[in-house]
Amino acid sequence: MIELSDWRINFMKRAILIYSIFLVSQLLATNLLPTEKDKTNPQSDFETRIKKGIDFIYNIQFDSAEVTFKKLMLDYPESPAGRFFLAMIDWWKIAIDPDNESLDEIFFEKLEDVIYHCDQILKRDEKNLEAIFFKGGAIGFRGRLRALRDSWIKAADDGREALPLLQLAWSIDSTNYDILFGMGIYNYFAEVIPEQYPYIKPLMIFFPKGNKQLGIQQLKIASEKAKYASVESKYFLLTLFYQFEEDIYQARYYASQLTQQYPMNPIFHRYLGRTYVKTGDYENAAKIFSEILERGKLNLPGYTKNAMREASYYIGMNYRLKGMYDSSAYYFQKCLDISKEIDKKGDESGFQTSAALNLGIVHDLMNKREDAIKFYNYVLSIKDWGDSHSSAKKYLISPYGK
Repeated sequence: MIELSDWRINFMKRAILIYSIFLVSQLLATNLLPTEKDKTNPQSDFETRIKKGIDFIYNIQFDSAEVTFKKLMLDYPESPAGRFFLAMIDWWKIAIDPDNESLDEIFFEKLEDVIYHCDQILKRDEKNLEAIFFKGGAIGFRGRLRALRDSWIKAADDGREALPLLQLAWSIDSTNYDILFGMGIYNYFAEVIPEQYPYIKPLMIFFPKGNKQLGIQQLKIASEKAKYASVESKYFLLTLFYQFEEDIYQARYYASQLTQQYPMNPIFHRYLGRTYVKTGDYENAAKIFSEILERGKLNLPGYTKNAMREASYYIGMNYRLKGMYDSSAYYFQKCLDISKEIDKKGDESGFQTSAALNLGIVHDLMNKREDAIKFYNYVLSIKDWGDSHSSAKKYLISPYGK
């Protein structure tokens, strides 16, 4: 059975998890300390508007989020919040389409503006918790994008700059469940990453030791009790259970929650479908990926060609397993066509290779040997993924299933 995750998943996993050791990026993306006035009014206008804007971001309603945070910046000009969350909108635009680098520079510029604004506050009050939080978050986001773009040294530098801010915030208020989210990320990944990527170990001498079980516990508490970090905590729990703990049912638990809460978020939506693929339930996976494919046809935000390519592949696999080979070939061909459109020559994706191999297989199963041979030869002409080349050579000698 061929099971495929988008090559981008592996790349994003490597990027996200390596820099997560160092960075407190999401700590500020979902953390706000109320002002003195707000402390006596938990449901303040400030807090309510930020929660509303964050919900817009997670549900990929970027225009509404931008209106919300620009108005917040006008009404609360001294707070870094409006500036920071405007940058967060750009981060999510990048996250749902990571191959598109057109927003990188403006994102960096917005983060520098946040850092400058926080520095001005900290010159007057070096323990201003709001400024500490947002400066740390801006540095963390900067490191996230640098890691995504393979600028590992700069990302590590951002980490070294951001970690003391997390530690300072924690020393000021260790009972804040939103800060607990940042501590959970650190504790989990500081133990896991050196195990998964030994070449990172030398860098870890600069950082405190982690504890992944403690990290999971902290993230679970934050997912239930944090004011602003609840969603991000669930998202990190989803990814760590899916990618490292290999507890797919726990991953599905969080993916289901997030998809129900933010039904238009393509990242949560795709993860939910992948959890069914991981357990071999292609019937339910195909239902979810059919929704994703339809949203891609409608050009809904985040439902990119990458998403449509992935959806087509798993729908095709479901039809293949059901013995509906004509339908299977249709969707595998769609996957192959999209892959040819978006992949670079010589660096073909795993989706392209596997779709072509499966096209050979289903044509063999339909007794269309000449067509099958054409696809097997095509597999040998592009990048080898897994055992795709050896499989293609085998099926050229002996038809699949014979």
